Amino acid sequence: MFGKAGKMYADQIASQLESCCGKVLTSNTPQSTEKATETLGKVHGRRRALFVGINYFGQKGELRGCINDVRNISDFLTENYDIDEFLVLTDDQKDPKSIPTRANILNAFRWLREGARAGDSLIFHYSGHGGSVKDVDGDEEDGMDETLCPVDYQRAGVIVDDEVHAVLCRGLPKGVRLTAIMDCCHSESILDLPYLYTVDGNLQIVETSKTEGIVALVGAGARLLLGGDKKKAIATGMQGVKLLMKGDKGGNSAAKEKSIKTRTTEADVIQFSGCKDSQTSADAHINGQATGAMSYALIKALTKNKNQDYTHLLQNMRQILKGKYTQVPCMSAGRKLVLDHPFTI
Repeated sequence: MFGKAGKMYADQIASQLESCCGKVLTSNTPQSTEKATETLGKVHGRRRALFVGINYFGQKGELRGCINDVRNISDFLTENYDIDEFLVLTDDQKDPKSIPTRANILNAFRWLREGARAGDSLIFHYSGHGGSVKDVDGDEEDGMDETLCPVDYQRAGVIVDDEVHAVLCRGLPKGVRLTAIMDCCHSESILDLPYLYTVDGNLQIVETSKTEGIVALVGAGARLLLGGDKKKAIATGMQGVKLLMKGDKGGNSAAKEKSIKTRTTEADVIQFSGCKDSQTSADAHINGQATGAMSYALIKALTKNKNQDYTHLLQNMRQILKGKYTQVPCMSAGRKLVLDHPFTI
């Protein structure tokens, strides 16, 4: 209908329509969001990083790209940021202490945070299987705890998000920054952080899946109307339908209130996750290499602009994956942090 010009600018126009539609719908949803109010501390001390990648060689559900993710993310971060110490756990190593078993991962959490003080920066990247189990302590709005799956999870068990939070996050001193990059299924709340962000940097009070579904359908319709990428339009439309069918979790439930009371942190803990708790994260094949879609999107977004703030980084990661994968990257924090500062570690 709109000829070559329509096809050329279809994606840009659709993205603008999605943004405008989201703002209008959010503004007309009472108390769906609130403003962040707390200041992010500055990093001026030691930087320490932990990278965990698990391919589960020879096991059911073997993955292909997780060790590549660790290599790619660790190379990118060490080349672009000053990291003083780092530890790598992958299941292709010969040293038993470097295998990502349940015990080794928990010990690595303790190593990462040992001696941390104000001004220090801690980085944790995980690529592997994630899962979910029934919540037993009433702090999950959807009734499910999220889990990490160590290489020996079938024998030693998974690591439930309650334990991840307790060992890695709880008690970190004020002024310490912990940045977690979680490329696994069901990862939205894998660190059990109480504050989830929208793409405009506000804190989400009610999970607005219906709003996101409508926005996705608007974008899909615009791409089809303008003669843009039909494959991307159809994939986005299907994602929108799924979000509409999912609906919203509800408001300030007892579980949400318990999470805020027991999981708010003194430290500046920020998590980027590969998907929502109800979604899976793709083990993809991109540019000739097996890789996690979320890890790829993070590197691509930061390579294009290393000075973007946290909110725009989330937006750009979502845009890179939109129409190709159904997963929706998320961002959460342990405090009501204003994240309009440039991303750094």
